[in-house]
Amino acid sequence: MHDDIDNLEMQEWLDALQSVIRHSGKERATELIKALSDRATDAGVSLPAAITTPYRNTIPVNAEKRMPGDLFMERRIRSLIRWNALAMVVRANQNADGIGGHISSFSSAATLYDVAFNYFFRGNDGEENGDLVFFQGHSSPGIYARSYLEGRLDEEKLDNYRREVGGNGLSSYPHPWLMPDYWQFPTVSMGLGPIQAIYQAHIMRYMSARDLSPRGNRKVWAFLGDGECDEPESLGAISLAGREGLENLIFVVNCNLQRLDGPVRGNGKIVQELEGVFRGAGWNVIKVLWGRHWDALLEKDTSGMLQKRMDEVCDGELQNYKANGGAYTREHFFGKYPETAELVKDMTDDEIFALNRGGHDPYKVYAAYAAAMEHKGQPTVILAQTVKGYGLGAAGEAANDTHSVKKLDLESLKGFRDRFAIPLTDKELEEVPYYRPSPDSPEMKYMRERREQLYGFVPSRKTNFPALEIPGLDAFSALTKGSGEREQSTTMAFVRALSVLVKDKKMGKNVVPIVPDEARTFGMEGMFRQLGIYSSQGQKYTPEDHGEIMYYKEDKKGQILEEGINEAGAMSAWMALATAYSNYNVPMVPFYIYYSMFGFQRIGDLAWAAGDMQARGFLIGATAGRTTLNGEGLQHQDGHSHLLASTIPNCHPYDPAYGYELAVIMQHGLKRMYEDKENCFYYVTVENENYVQPEMPKGVEEGIVRGIYKLKAAKPKAKKHVQLIGGGAILREVIAAAEILEKEFDVASDIWSLTSAVEAGREAGDVARWNMLHPEETPRKSWIEEQFAGNESPVVASTDYMRSYVDPLRNFIDGDLTVLGTDGFGRSDTRASLRRFFEVDRNYVAVAALAGLASQGKIKPAEVTEAIKRLGVDPEKLNPRFC
Repeated sequence: MHDDIDNLEMQEWLDALQSVIRHSGKERATELIKALSDRATDAGVSLPAAITTPYRNTIPVNAEKRMPGDLFMERRIRSLIRWNALAMVVRANQNADGIGGHISSFSSAATLYDVAFNYFFRGNDGEENGDLVFFQGHSSPGIYARSYLEGRLDEEKLDNYRREVGGNGLSSYPHPWLMPDYWQFPTVSMGLGPIQAIYQAHIMRYMSARDLSPRGNRKVWAFLGDGECDEPESLGAISLAGREGLENLIFVVNCNLQRLDGPVRGNGKIVQELEGVFRGAGWNVIKVLWGRHWDALLEKDTSGMLQKRMDEVCDGELQNYKANGGAYTREHFFGKYPETAELVKDMTDDEIFALNRGGHDPYKVYAAYAAAMEHKGQPTVILAQTVKGYGLGAAGEAANDTHSVKKLDLESLKGFRDRFAIPLTDKELEEVPYYRPSPDSPEMKYMRERREQLYGFVPSRKTNFPALEIPGLDAFSALTKGSGEREQSTTMAFVRALSVLVKDKKMGKNVVPIVPDEARTFGMEGMFRQLGIYSSQGQKYTPEDHGEIMYYKEDKKGQILEEGINEAGAMSAWMALATAYSNYNVPMVPFYIYYSMFGFQRIGDLAWAAGDMQARGFLIGATAGRTTLNGEGLQHQDGHSHLLASTIPNCHPYDPAYGYELAVIMQHGLKRMYEDKENCFYYVTVENENYVQPEMPKGVEEGIVRGIYKLKAAKPKAKKHVQLIGGGAILREVIAAAEILEKEFDVASDIWSLTSAVEAGREAGDVARWNMLHPEETPRKSWIEEQFAGNESPVVASTDYMRSYVDPLRNFIDGDLTVLGTDGFGRSDTRASLRRFFEVDRNYVAVAALAGLASQGKIKPAEVTEAIKRLGVDPEKLNPRFC
């Protein structure tokens, strides 16, 4: 009796809710539920977690926006795309076994892409900029196959899939560097696509707020896999999107429930997990789980047991149902409860197997996309349930190893052909040919019409942009004339140079300072009030320091980006701005300023992607140098960022010692990137050590840019002579060593400033390559070879970085080279102690120079031993590399 009363009471509440929805609408129902929740909280009632919804489609059947196109025409086109994607990968591996490629990912996502191409992706040929689309990397064969049908790619191109060296191939995945007119973003390093997409949407709002590029109805689309969501970068920034209300952002998560080796959550439900995460972060979540063949069954489910079965079944079993067929599904899914078994008693096993997943139903997908396009105030994520390897049948549909399928036997090809009605004979199948209807066929006309209505082909990338007018070097006179008697760090010199740029009437508005959360550390707080910190909400509060000149000012039109303690996010914002010349036709000049240790070491994968996508701008590694950032210790002290930067071919790293060197590097970089339009970006380290900044000597500009120049020449006709090279802050130790050598040991020194061992070494390597390949031509000489041509003196180089930073120059410098560097873990102490510990200070430079002279017989070894004692160098000290 008690249960009957409980059930009756429950039904009364449900009926009352339904009545409110029917007569007052869903918004009123939401208000009432919120009021009940608040009252329950006040009464101390524990509420159930409400961040997930039942395992069914979010959009009810009666609320689905109907797809307007020709369903059957689009299915024929989609089938041809599926076939050509499969054929391309199979042919590639027949021609070169093991060359790779992926079939199963696109097989599961084909409908998700097809509906977007037909109705939603906006191209770049209209008056407004087109959509920004992050394609899931493993689905690239399907994107190429569509472009083949559209006539953008020919059969030769497809046959050169993953065979790029000859110059007429297709890249394995989306790579703008390799296909600059086609791909917009590199995405296949999992997790990078989602975080980039979030910050692209963020920057799109920023550009619009500052009246640089109107947003309009432009969207950022990101296609990713459910397994990819385990990458920290995939979900790490979703709270920003929710907080900012990025309604211009749409995530499409292909929930095929499988990753590379097996299920994503075999014992759980990945869709429910992701729904909770995204809803909790403030996103609009649309689940597209079941195709329209399920609609009738769900309507007949008056007992609610079908919904119960959907809610409780784990993903591992959902995979099994598609791998094992209709009879298995009847027994193991529907057969668990009499009520669910009754629902399918009149259906054949084939009909049960044909119950489709939502991500394979164009009607359901269209309804979800249309709802996402119309939704305001939140980003949208679409969780679409699919089957990995869809259509491959026994060759790999829903199999654990389907990700590795590269080839199909003839019987599997026949099955695929029959399933998707590809007009090829058994004989033709043996060659696995491509198939493209004639240009005047209904299919081709339909495809062209759809893309014409949506302003052109996708993907496509713009490469040209209006050049910026760059100020001359004279604009940086505050740096080139020196600091007089005032001591100043190169970090402060950079801030002064940045101030010059933001005030420039021609390009100032294009300059964007970006900091993770360390502007005060870098002395940039003066820009808070001058430029404002961008905030989509403006400033709703009175800042604590409002009475000060340099108060913390947030502004809807602010120029500075403060991205919080979030290096990956700040780097992604930098990347979005660094490619604005292509994506907005507005060249932006982003400066991302950060602790140098937390740059390439932390976001190296994003930096590599920045090179791939041809980013332009400056990365400023502040508080650099293993001994120069003296108090912070092991985790903060950077002695290797230049080595990491050197791995990116189009990144140009510099380590200036003086403000005038910095000015020359920045001005040259701006001209190179924004006037000459070279596809490159710059990494510049600056330090926090204060010292007098000298005036720029005459004629040193070329040497600064090319990596090394002579700062001071030795007195002529010296009997004992050495070459001393210093880089960055350690240049001053080298200068001090030269004084020690001259005063105490009667040794003269040429002093060289090494602004970039990487740039000097790259050019030398390029010249060496040319000479090797042109044995009958007059050998060329690199810049560094010219500087040290004919040198017979010992050469000592000391920097605040590992020895391997300078070691590559060894083959290009005449004379015996000794390299000192900061190999080993950092630690806290004074700069003087650290430089002595790492053996890069003036005394070690002097000892190394004397040891070089001794090895040449210019002085006796005993003189070196005496110098070691006199200079207080401990020969038995532990090697810092092991400490």
